[in-house]
Amino acid sequence: MNKQIKVLELGQRDYKETWDFQEELFQSILQTKIKNRREELDLPTENHFLFVEHPHVYTLGKSGDLANLLLDEKQLADKGATFYKINRGGDITYHGPGQIVGYPILDLENFFTDIHKYLRLLEEMVILTLAEYGLKSERSKGETGVWLDVGTPFARKICAMGVRASRWVTMHGFALNVNANLGYFDNIVPCGIQDKAVTSLNVELGQTEVSMEDVKQKLKKHFTDLFEAELTE
Repeated sequence: MNKQIKVLELGQRDYKETWDFQEELFQSILQTKIKNRREELDLPTENHFLFVEHPHVYTLGKSGDLANLLLDEKQLADKGATFYKINRGGDITYHGPGQIVGYPILDLENFFTDIHKYLRLLEEMVILTLAEYGLKSERSKGETGVWLDVGTPFARKICAMGVRASRWVTMHGFALNVNANLGYFDNIVPCGIQDKAVTSLNVELGQTEVSMEDVKQKLKKHFTDLFEAELTE
């Protein structure tokens, strides 16, 4: 089992370009697995972890409702945003500058074969990272992602998640609001949930800006521990 994961820092990159790149890596791992089964081989499968910031974009998961996008094409263009219907789970979400987006493209057979465990560990990675900033975050029953003040009228989401998996290979991932412009969330019903707000790390800490690099390093550390993996450049 290959527990090495190649980390790729993509900087700020167009959503569709990144999605296509994810698909290339995803398909490459799938093809190795298919070849192994057909030819009774034992070729190692690669694992990747992409970090990226996207320009303003709204994405709708395969189970999502287009009515949760509150903008028409002209309004999207006026806000400098794009829209894509994509092949992950979940409903609608927003990506943009000031947000750390992580796409682990893993062969889970290198780690464990349990999608629910995979999602819970991604959530735990974020929960442990936020704890280092003095924030108590948690899961909200029946709602994937990471939240603050669950069970109160002030519940708010700080990290969205949506993944796709085939033959235990994952793609898509999480989006953690660090210095995000929360105004862009006003143009959607985030994740199809109408009665809860969205927040960002800088807002919670009362800071103008939080170091994205510091947050990323903390995420990587907790990911490595939780998945018992080795991250390589």
